[in-house]
Amino acid sequence: MSFFSNFQSDKCPGTISGNPLNGLCEKVCIQAQKIFDACIKQIQIENYTLTLTDGVPGDPTYPLTFISARSTQSTGVITNLSVERLADKPGCARVQATITIPVEVAYTDANGTEGVANATITVTQDVLLFVPAPSIMPYKITAEVSAVCAEGTFNSDTGTFSVNVCLTTILKVAIDVEILVPSYGYCAIPPAQDYSQEVCAGFFELPLYPQGKTCSKQ
Repeated sequence: MSFFSNFQSDKCPGTISGNPLNGLCEKVCIQAQKIFDACIKQIQIENYTLTLTDGVPGDPTYPLTFISARSTQSTGVITNLSVERLADKPGCARVQATITIPVEVAYTDANGTEGVANATITVTQDVLLFVPAPSIMPYKITAEVSAVCAEGTFNSDTGTFSVNVCLTTILKVAIDVEILVPSYGYCAIPPAQDYSQEVCAGFFELPLYPQGKTCSKQ
């Protein structure tokens, strides 16, 4: 069982049917991350150079053939952050940042041996975002990232890959807060349903002996 596997209970997440006020029982203080503003940027970068590190196996036979590259985590590393509040746009600020995205590169060497190595993709952002007024609890700028490289060529002179990158970045302005929300009480957690593959089901359903025509007497 799970919340969405035929578990019938009014104490589990799902679509509300009927009056949404039915079952409300308290106001709950929860700790959460409040997102004050966010923006998404999707770009394609051509001929980006990936410098390989920590390759496995450690001594491939060159040249290498590119297979693919993909980001290994959803959180980008932000450096060189600058937040400049705008006098002519109250609440808004110019946010500049350098975002580094770790990626894993898959390839084959000249002997056909598959290998992987680490690399990074670095981009800059210069955007307008709403930034809350100063408070005891500070805001933070975070970056959600996803990158994929489907095409690439090996540069024998430098031992790097030149790739075309499809990149999505989401910048967020957030504060960890205690927020008051209406509640229906605690969730009812359904029992787990173990996955099992009935590998013998088709075999056990076979007849004991083959079905066929009997020989007729002449």
